Amino acid sequence: MIVLGIETSCDETGVAVYDTVAGLRAHALYSQIALHAQYGGVVPELASRDHVRKLVPLVRECLAQAELSLSDLDGVAYTAGPGLVGALLVGAAAGRALAFALDIPAIGVHHMEGHLLAPLLEDNPPKPPFVALLVSGGHTQLVDVRGIGEYALLGETLDDAAGEAFDKTAKLMGLPYPGGPHLARLAGEGRPGVFTFSRPMTDRPGLDFSFSGLKTQVLLAWQQSDRSEQTRADVARGFEQAVTETLAIKCERALRQTGHRTLIVAGGVGANRRLREHLADMARRCRVQVCFPRPEFCTDNGAMIAFAGALRLAAGQGEPASVAVRPRWDMAELVPVA
Repeated sequence: MIVLGIETSCDETGVAVYDTVAGLRAHALYSQIALHAQYGGVVPELASRDHVRKLVPLVRECLAQAELSLSDLDGVAYTAGPGLVGALLVGAAAGRALAFALDIPAIGVHHMEGHLLAPLLEDNPPKPPFVALLVSGGHTQLVDVRGIGEYALLGETLDDAAGEAFDKTAKLMGLPYPGGPHLARLAGEGRPGVFTFSRPMTDRPGLDFSFSGLKTQVLLAWQQSDRSEQTRADVARGFEQAVTETLAIKCERALRQTGHRTLIVAGGVGANRRLREHLADMARRCRVQVCFPRPEFCTDNGAMIAFAGALRLAAGQGEPASVAVRPRWDMAELVPVA
């Protein structure tokens, strides 16, 4: 089954073609970072308009890469939520119109399920059950994955997501948009141990997260410092160390609580080098397996949507021919894939 995947949940337009026999055939991505940088954050209306401009050319580019035509498609998958409603509607309308014109099935995919399944696109993919750490700009969750579509929330952030904390901390330190990647690069120049911040909520039982207090600690440390470039790097290093160690501690707890032997990591923060190092060390110490998607599939992309949609379409799942999106959508509402 050959499925076209469309991702337009926020500020990246992603398209991919996935073949249930041959695997990923092609993928293309356009980022709107330059568009939104002058505003210091995503402007929803501008994001929607840019998706309109870029989507059709990317579909054509992907089909050309895969050496396929529209008539070769067996299904269409698009992100139906969660995300920005206007941006979601662009992908949903395009996906539904294409499926209607070709008389093929279409399905709306949960954005976070797409992220969760992205590591399964790699060679020798793990099989459920496993624990998933979903860590992105808007989400930080630990999920017990018993099967595709069978998800139980183990813990989540009570305030800022990890990626959001990276972005906000970078902004208060005067780093340009998007702040998270800039802060992570700067942390590589910092000296370990110069600034030591708390590991939030690791001194008590449970699998929930909280990063807003850590953000405040960093603000106070920065305001009371000499604000030199080396100090900026040292503060960034201390912050990154605190966030990534906290995530690793909670992942280890989740594995012990569930008894699972595999952890998968997905979402934009999953590309962070120090987080990968901490989780790899934890995996060696606990004799468990940890799996990551390639860095280009950590951020939003069409490949994860094409793959997630293909699994559900191949299982006979589909939806009525209407354009409907869900800006808020609990992953626990998804139905299992038989």
